[in-house]
Amino acid sequence: MSHFEIHDLDSAPAESKLLLERSIQNFGSIPNLHGVMAESPVVLEAYQQLHTLFQNSSFDAEELTVIWQTINVEHNCHYCVPAHAAIAQMMKVDDQLTEALRERQPMPKEKLQVLHDTTLALVRERGILSAEQLDRFYNAGYNQKQLLEIVLGIAQKVMSNYINHLADTPLDERFAGFA
Repeated sequence: MSHFEIHDLDSAPAESKLLLERSIQNFGSIPNLHGVMAESPVVLEAYQQLHTLFQNSSFDAEELTVIWQTINVEHNCHYCVPAHAAIAQMMKVDDQLTEALRERQPMPKEKLQVLHDTTLALVRERGILSAEQLDRFYNAGYNQKQLLEIVLGIAQKVMSNYINHLADTPLDERFAGFA
């Protein structure tokens, strides 16, 4: 297996340095995932943009967590599952929701269950949903805009989950308590 460097401000390609400084501003340090992504400035920039765009979507903190963790758990991402548990806690999301997602247990609210089921179906079926699945999503109170925004979240998580698998990204110390 090839070794991926976890870049810092000294070792990163010149085009990644400003992006890593943005990571420090946003997270207080450079997450290991960002250090790995810094090898390719366009990858790190795309990931940061997707993350910002998804956070600014129409979903609230619980819904963002459901989408992120549904994908992370399905992809068995050793890095993103604990990282997003920490992020959920910072966003004041109930730990019981995060734990239910990690353990593949039912969601505490039907609307969140529908969001989870829809996200999981989109990941597993590569964007193909039945009329019944779509009706259930819309009947739960979601709309077409939000269906498209789930795809945005999937794009972000495919990047991070797959890169973490390739690089075997070590978990940051600050996320270790969520492993």
